[in-house]
Amino acid sequence: MTPRAPHRFFSPTYAAARAGFLDAVRRLGVAPESHVHPFARGAQDEALAMDAALVGDPHGASLLVVTSATHGVEGFCGSGCQRALLDDEDLLRRAAAGNVAILLVHAVNPYGFSHLRRANEDNVDPNRNFVDFAAPRALNEAYAGIHALLVPDDWPPTEANRVALAARETEMGTPAFRALVTSGQAVQPAGLFYSGTQPTWSNVTLRDIVRRYGRGRERIGWIDVHTGLGPSGHGEKIFAGRNDPAELARARAWYGADVMSYYDGGSASAEVKGPITGCVYDQCPDAEPTSIALEYGTRPMEDVLGAIRGDHWLQAHPDAPAAKREAIKRAMREAFYVDTEEWRGMVLGQARAAFLQAVMALSVAPSRH
Repeated sequence: MTPRAPHRFFSPTYAAARAGFLDAVRRLGVAPESHVHPFARGAQDEALAMDAALVGDPHGASLLVVTSATHGVEGFCGSGCQRALLDDEDLLRRAAAGNVAILLVHAVNPYGFSHLRRANEDNVDPNRNFVDFAAPRALNEAYAGIHALLVPDDWPPTEANRVALAARETEMGTPAFRALVTSGQAVQPAGLFYSGTQPTWSNVTLRDIVRRYGRGRERIGWIDVHTGLGPSGHGEKIFAGRNDPAELARARAWYGADVMSYYDGGSASAEVKGPITGCVYDQCPDAEPTSIALEYGTRPMEDVLGAIRGDHWLQAHPDAPAAKREAIKRAMREAFYVDTEEWRGMVLGQARAAFLQAVMALSVAPSRH
C-alpha cells in the first residue's frame, strides 16, 4: 500500500471503480467472476455487476471475506480499500504464508453505487434484507407513524417539519429514535431502511458466492466496509456477528478491545436486523465465523440522515427539477465519501491494520507432507 498517493485507489464513479478493481485482480493473475444484474442498469446506462475474486488457496482452512458497497454509495470507500489490499504485496505475502485465502466481493449493491443510493433497485436496504422471510419477524410497525415526517411532501423540509421531527426525537430520546429509524422496517416500501419482503438479487447472489468459496473452511473472517457513522475519518470496528459473547470475545481478540457491539449499546450504529454477514451461518454452517463492519465517519449524523431523507424524497418525486435532483445526489455522495487525501489516507491506514489483524488471526502453520 502506498500512503503517499491514496487517491489512486479511489474512483469518481461506479464504472471506474469496477474497471479499476477488475484490472487490479487480473494483474495478480487471478480470474474474477462477474455476476451481471439481470435487469437493472447504471446511472449512465452501464451494466451493473457484483464482481468476486479469490486470492489464495481455494480449499484452505481459513478465508477472509472483504465486501464493499453493501450500501451502494458507500462503495467509493470500500472499493478503494479493496483495491489497496490487492496492491499490498506485503499483506498478500503474509496471507499466503499463513494459508489464508482472501475473497473480495466488489459492489454487493451495484445499483446503489452507480445511482448514489444506499438502497437497491427496489428501495431495499441490502443490510436489512438477510432475514428468514419464512419465519415470523418484527416488522417495526412504529416506523409507519414517523414516515411522513422523514419523507415529507416538500424538499427541503419546512421549518414546521424540522420542529416536528425534533420533537419526536426529544420525546423518544435519541437512541430510541435512531433505532426506530435505522434498525430496519418492513411496513413502508418507500421508506428508509426498508428490509423488503423477499431475498433481493444481491442477497441471492452473495449467498451463492459465500457458499461456494466458504464451504469446507474451518475459519471465516468477514470485514464489511461502510461509511456514514461516527467522527470523520475514524473507522469504528462494529461487531457484526450473532449476539454471542464467545463470538464477540473472539472479535476483540482479533481486532482489539475497541470492537464495539450494538447489542450492548456501545456502537455508533443501532442494532441491525438482517445484515449481510448473517448469511455465513446458513451458507457455511461448519465454519467458525468472526465478522465486523468497518464503519468510517464522514459528516455529522444530521447531515447524513438528511441526505438519506432527501434521496427517498427524490425517489417519490422522479419529475423533480434537475437542479434539485443534482443537489440531492451531491448531498448523498458527500454524506458517504469525503473527497480529500487526508480522509482517504486515514481510511487506508485503518483498513490495512484491520486486514492485517484478520490475516494474522486466521493464519495457520503450513502442513508438512
